[in-house]
Amino acid sequence: MESKGKNVTTALALFSGGLDSILACKVLAAQGIQVYAVKFVSPFFDYEFLAREDEYKKEILEKHGIDVFLEDISTEYIQMIRNPAHGYGKHFNPCVDCKIFMVTKAKEMMAKYGASFLITGEVLGQRPMSQRRDTLRVIERDSGCGSSGSKNMQKNEDGGSILLRPLCAKNLEPTKPELEGLVDRDRLYNLSGRSRTGQIELAKEFGIGDYPAPAGGCILTDPIKSKRIKKFYAEHEDVTVSDLLALMVGRQFLLPGGGWLVMGRDEAENSIVESLVTPDDIFLRLSVRPGPLALLRGMTEKEDVQLAANLVTSYGKKNSHGRIEEGEVLCMGREEKMLTGYPLDNEKIKEFIRK
Repeated sequence: MESKGKNVTTALALFSGGLDSILACKVLAAQGIQVYAVKFVSPFFDYEFLAREDEYKKEILEKHGIDVFLEDISTEYIQMIRNPAHGYGKHFNPCVDCKIFMVTKAKEMMAKYGASFLITGEVLGQRPMSQRRDTLRVIERDSGCGSSGSKNMQKNEDGGSILLRPLCAKNLEPTKPELEGLVDRDRLYNLSGRSRTGQIELAKEFGIGDYPAPAGGCILTDPIKSKRIKKFYAEHEDVTVSDLLALMVGRQFLLPGGGWLVMGRDEAENSIVESLVTPDDIFLRLSVRPGPLALLRGMTEKEDVQLAANLVTSYGKKNSHGRIEEGEVLCMGREEKMLTGYPLDNEKIKEFIRK
């Protein structure tokens, strides 16, 4: 991909979709720099956008004038978080290694977009783990963003970093694009700390009124789901995208024979569960009355299929008397069969809920 115009400087932005990354793109575009934005996705953040990529790209372009592209990093990211060099945060979140990983990937993509440097929406001191001054230097170093590309580079000894943070640049040493005159440092900013006042004021200046509220975004920072993911990693040597997506939806059960049952709680989750079924799974649904859809994975005992059918029945629609009745459950896998499901009481169900 080539930049627009022979003499136009091009930058590649790491784009989260939040206000900070939007502003970083706007600040550079205001200097006449062509900005392309890459949004990395994985099962832990923004994976759902892959299903509507064209719609998302059009939405961001029309709303903010930013050319954004999605890049699926799932396979490598799943491996990275197993043993991050810089450790985890409060939960299962490898925030420093995550940023190093993404900046490194973006650096590899620069030639594709004709970019001279990278930009992010990072703000000094905004996040306690990944946006401290010392950590920002580590990210530059370990991503190879010195002009020499060396992980051992000393800041500015080789002409400065190619990683520019427009929102807090005046709090940091000048980067290579600033030193070379590609970017006017005087038109960059000195935001810092956890307050959002500066960003909100800047958004007003750029006429941005519709932007997402600040949020964690990454499931690895969620206290409940991250605990489930961490335990899953400890129990499984091979972890797939499908496993992780299944782990984060619906009701979860572990069955005595080794089966893992994932059950939708509503129509939206039923659709997700159905989309995650693989040829090695068993897909279950009540044949007549309304109820949940479920997938059974990793089953080693046939008794698990009957138990799964009982659990699916237990969450089916009640009869006119407010009771759950037994029902026929269609079980579709490498072979298709119908089982009678028998509802279980709440205490019995609790025995199988995944902790």
